[in-house]
Amino acid sequence: MSGAEKGWRRGPWCAWLAATLLCLAGSAHAQGEAGAPIRLGMIEGLSGPFANAGDAVARNLRIAIDRVNARGGVKTAEGARPLELVTFDSKGNVDESLIQFRALVDKRIPFVLQGNSSAVAGALVAAINRHNMRQPEARVLFLNYSAVDPALTNENCSFWHFRFDASSDMRMQALTEAIRGEHTVRKVYLIDQDYSFGHQVAKSAREMLAAKRPDIQIVGDEFHPIGKIKDFAPYIAKIKASGADAVITGNWGNDLTLMVKAAREGGLGARFYTFYGNGLGAPAAMGDAGVGRVLAVAEWHPNVGGAASDAFYQAFRTRYPEPRDDYVHLRMQMMVEMLARAITQAGSTDAVKVALALENMRFTNDFHDATVRADDHQVLQPLYVSVMAKQGGDVRFDNEGSGYGFRTVKKLKTAQTTLPTTCRMERPAS
Repeated sequence: MSGAEKGWRRGPWCAWLAATLLCLAGSAHAQGEAGAPIRLGMIEGLSGPFANAGDAVARNLRIAIDRVNARGGVKTAEGARPLELVTFDSKGNVDESLIQFRALVDKRIPFVLQGNSSAVAGALVAAINRHNMRQPEARVLFLNYSAVDPALTNENCSFWHFRFDASSDMRMQALTEAIRGEHTVRKVYLIDQDYSFGHQVAKSAREMLAAKRPDIQIVGDEFHPIGKIKDFAPYIAKIKASGADAVITGNWGNDLTLMVKAAREGGLGARFYTFYGNGLGAPAAMGDAGVGRVLAVAEWHPNVGGAASDAFYQAFRTRYPEPRDDYVHLRMQMMVEMLARAITQAGSTDAVKVALALENMRFTNDFHDATVRADDHQVLQPLYVSVMAKQGGDVRFDNEGSGYGFRTVKKLKTAQTTLPTTCRMERPAS
C-alpha cells in the first residue's frame, strides 16, 4: 500500500465514517435493539479507602441482575433484553464521580446507580437535573441504594432520583426506639464523619434523644475527616474519658471498622449504636468485646428467620462463598427487581415512563414488604435493630466467617419508620 493510500485511510473521510458508524450504533443501542442489554451504570469507589464497600455493592447488584436474566431478562417493546452492570470508579470523591457521570451519559447508559456517600449523591442529583433538562432525548434515572442524607428526599428531592434505603432520620428513628427502653444508657457520645451525612446523623440523634430520652446526657459530639484516620485510638481515649456508656455513629466502611477495632484494643466497654456495624470487617474487628454491645440497623439481616429469608441468604453465599465477600443487602437486590418490573410496565427505558412506573410500586416477598412513596421517591419499609452475638442458637449465620452474627432486638413496622417529607417535586412536562 502506498503512502498516499495510507494517508487516505487515515484522513478526514475515514474519521467522519468512523464517527458516523459509532453514532448510529449508539443511537440504535439507546433506542433499544431487540436483545441488546439494558445497561446499569454503577458509580462507586472501587479504589481508595472505601473500595471494599464499592466491591460489596457490585456483588449484590450482580447477583440481582443474574437473577433477572435467568428469568429471560426484561420485557420491552423490542422484546426481551438482559440487564448488564457497567462499573465506573469514582475513587470515592465527588469530582471524580462527576467525571464518571459524564463518561456514563456519553455511553448512553439510561440508569445511574450509586449510594456510598451522600455528598456524591447530592452532586449527582444536581448534575442529573441539569443533564435531563438540557438533553431530554437522553434523560437518565438515578437509583440510590445507600446515600441516606434526608435532604435527598426533602429539600433537594428530584423526580429523577429514587432512594431504596431508609434515610438517616429513619434509621435514627429505629436506633433511638431501641435506646428508649434501654435504661442503662445514660451518657451518649456522638462521633461521625465530617460531611453532610455525618452532620445529619448527629443532628437527628440529638433531636430524637431529647424527645424520647431527655434524661440522657450528650457527653461528646465530634466529627472526623472521612477516610483519612488510620488510628482511632485518640478518639477512643476521649470517649472513655467522657464516661459515655453508649456511642452513636453513622460511620461506614473502614472508618467504622478501624474505630471498633480501636475500641476493642482500648478496652472501651460502651455500647455502639451503629448504622453499619454488621459487616465489612466490623464484627471480626470487635470480637468478643462486641457481643451484646454492637448494634446495627438495616432493612434485613441474615438471622431475621424464616425459610424464604434463609434461602435468599444462602443463595448469596453459594454465589460468593468467600467469607470476605459476605456482605448482603436486600435493598440493592430489591432495587434491581423493582427496576426490572418498572421497565417492563413502561415497555421501554424512557426515564419518565420508568419513573412513573416506579412511583407507588410495592415490593413484597415472604419476608419483606416495601413501597415507593410517590411524593418524594423514598422507599418505605420495615427496619430491624440487631445486636452482635456469638453464632449459635437463633444466630444461625455469622458474618464474614467471624463466628459472630446478629440477632433482632427490635423490629419496626413500616408505619413506625415512615417520617413526613417536605419534598416539593418538580415534575417534567412530558
